[in-house]
Amino acid sequence: MTATPTQEASRPITSQEAGSAVDIVRVRKDFGSAVGVADVSLTIRKGEFVTLLGPSGCGKSTLLGMIAGFVTPTAGKIVVDGADITDLEPYRRDIGMVFQSYALFPHMNVHDNIAFGLKMRKLPAAQIEAEVRRAISMMKLDGFENRRVRQLSGGQQQRVALARAIVIRPKVLLLDEPLSALDKNLRAQMQVELSELHRKTGLTTIFVTHDQGEALSLSDRIVVMNKGSVQQVAAPVELYRRPANGFVASFIGEINALPPGRCEVKDGTASLVLPGIGPLAFPATPAAGFAPGRQVRAFLRPEHVRPASAGEAGPNIVTGTVEAHIYQGSHTITRVVVEGIGLIETRVTGADIVASAPVGTPLALAFDLGEAVLLDAGE
Repeated sequence: MTATPTQEASRPITSQEAGSAVDIVRVRKDFGSAVGVADVSLTIRKGEFVTLLGPSGCGKSTLLGMIAGFVTPTAGKIVVDGADITDLEPYRRDIGMVFQSYALFPHMNVHDNIAFGLKMRKLPAAQIEAEVRRAISMMKLDGFENRRVRQLSGGQQQRVALARAIVIRPKVLLLDEPLSALDKNLRAQMQVELSELHRKTGLTTIFVTHDQGEALSLSDRIVVMNKGSVQQVAAPVELYRRPANGFVASFIGEINALPPGRCEVKDGTASLVLPGIGPLAFPATPAAGFAPGRQVRAFLRPEHVRPASAGEAGPNIVTGTVEAHIYQGSHTITRVVVEGIGLIETRVTGADIVASAPVGTPLALAFDLGEAVLLDAGE
């Protein structure tokens, strides 16, 4: 599946982003009989931060490798800043890259690691020094110039890798899961620093991750991939609220997938008829485009499911049995098994629900189906 014009126009284009920086045109990569990337087309605008997101083996790193020049496409072409670079050697592509392992030179100090790409370009010494100083200052590495790689923390090593990538002023910056080796707190800090770096430099950035939180917090647009194909291209909010298919709905954030049911629309109200449950009532908007009698599936985020108040009644209230509580500090995820639906998760502030609805007891849940995503049962 390639990106559609509607998906490509999912966010306003600023003056900085006018024109494309990278055009991926029907790119394919086969590994023998296995398909690594299948006929992918995508346009990335100048100054945009785009994330390739998907599970392990989905093709995102292979696609990044083809842009970088480390992987040769089986078919298609890659255009950067208007020039076809498909067959160009990696060092001639004017692309900066940060690897998952950082790939720093252990025998060099911080200064020389950062200066390496500039020296390979045979720039004047004074210019090299000025550019290195600029990168060191931007990445907050002042005072570390003479340290060896082994003397640096993981976060400091990542800053050096980023400085080495941006010091050459590349046309495109590629980031291959650069945060995966960091602990949770440092990863969150580096997300902020990556966002700030992008704001300061305006570099067209392509970021690869399997972490949905990273993708949602950093990206202008997200490219969701599965089994070598693009499933959806959209801004983070659009992707979260309006997933294109069941895979995207299930992969982006936590979500409750209701079993397939029959859609009925009458007098501006849609009903989802589930065997053994009865009809659930939807506003007409989520059900728009579904013919009466069509088999559809509803997807509902945990934040749109709440414990029902005592005595509360209505078509969108179901009762199940509490299976487990997962306390997360600021909130508790409560899992409830509802006959005819299966497992439903609700996210409740605090921990009071652990005592008020012990495991094994009944709990009524209210569905806010105005926030549900309805998709064809076959998607």
